[in-house]
Amino acid sequence: MNPPDDTLSPHPPALAKSQSKHDDIYGKPSPQRPQDSLSITFTVEDQVGVLKQVLEVFAAHGVSLSTLESRPGARKFCYDFFAQFPEEQCPPEKVPSLTRALEDLPQCRDIVVLSSSEGATPWFPQKIQDLDLFTHKTLAYGEELDSDHPGFSDSEYRKRRHAITQVARDYKYGQAIPRIEYTEEEINTWRQVYNKLRELYPTHACRQFAHIFPLLEENCGYSPDSIPQLEDISKFLKECTGWTLRPVSGLLSARDFLNGLAFRVFHSTQYIRHASKPFYTPEPDCCHELLGHVPLFADPDFASFSQTIGLASLGASDEDLEKLATCYWFTVEFGLCKQHDKQGNEQIRAFGAGLLSSFGELEYCLSEKPQLRPFVPAETAVQKYPITEYQPVYFVAESFETAKKQLQDFATTLSRPFELYYNPITQCVDKLDSVEKIAKVSQALQQQLALVNAALARLS
Repeated sequence: MNPPDDTLSPHPPALAKSQSKHDDIYGKPSPQRPQDSLSITFTVEDQVGVLKQVLEVFAAHGVSLSTLESRPGARKFCYDFFAQFPEEQCPPEKVPSLTRALEDLPQCRDIVVLSSSEGATPWFPQKIQDLDLFTHKTLAYGEELDSDHPGFSDSEYRKRRHAITQVARDYKYGQAIPRIEYTEEEINTWRQVYNKLRELYPTHACRQFAHIFPLLEENCGYSPDSIPQLEDISKFLKECTGWTLRPVSGLLSARDFLNGLAFRVFHSTQYIRHASKPFYTPEPDCCHELLGHVPLFADPDFASFSQTIGLASLGASDEDLEKLATCYWFTVEFGLCKQHDKQGNEQIRAFGAGLLSSFGELEYCLSEKPQLRPFVPAETAVQKYPITEYQPVYFVAESFETAKKQLQDFATTLSRPFELYYNPITQCVDKLDSVEKIAKVSQALQQQLALVNAALARLS
């Protein structure tokens, strides 16, 4: 993102990691997965020699792995693997042969091809459990720090980051999120950021944010003296809007991050910025996630708007994904909205997490310096922006509900050759690619409409 104390930028274009002249600005690396690579996940039983057999399958198909990562699997004595390699080594027509060879190994199962060839529909999760397949594939940061990171030369900080990111790597859907026992130094860093931002929220944050923040202080342990736990916040959000948090060990690709939103899941880091620069971070950390992002997920309209972006990203082409990621940037990260005070006067207030977690840009965005434009997805989606300085242009939404309708209309203009239906009961998405499926969804909607009409009849 940009000038926040932190921000999660899923945007494709690229860049800079240089430190900005602004203390609370950071640059972002490109979060897109390399377009010329293929990714496969699979699970193996922990037996002597099994990894050697797997590697021999790749070698027999002329594949040289650029990445091979493992972590404990959901089943006892099993490990999940993530493998990535140049697509040119295994063209699309040869992928079935590779996967069949892996399936022929008695100890190898649950093989999923995550990347797809040009022109094909990219793989996307269809149930919430599928998020386990890619959330360990971070592109940057986590425990690996660049040389210009404030904590790069601090061995104790790096050791601490490793311990916290390991919690996220080991996490699987359905588990309670492990609690982090934060140190006094970490809490002091949080306190400085918390107090600085808390002063600005009453005059700069949107009404919904200002209403929800005290509820987080009352119910989730938000305070200057304690860093709230993801598990407590996730339970609170679940009760409010059905959203949940999931720990992540670093920066995800744009596709993976946005795909998570489709299931009302927000991937959140648990580590915190280096104590030497409490108002600067080159990456998303828990200050950015918990102060900037989390509060508005408890608002029904904002929660629905965020999921709309996520659903549109499922199976989207790379070109369309970039447009959606840019819309995300100018709304969920750096969005402004209209509202009215008690006297009916129109006001502009901030709702983007990149603004609400950066006291410097939060003041700047409501000044006379930047240019404000109405949020129109087709125009917003192609707007260029800097990532190491405050935004010269912000987009203003009429309301969360209006922005959601605009984004839904925009999504129909994208090139995805099918529509998806999200079932909130099963937390799965279905392709509406048959008359039978469409009829089933229509019947469910008619039943809900009949219930609404019955309730209205009783009131009248």
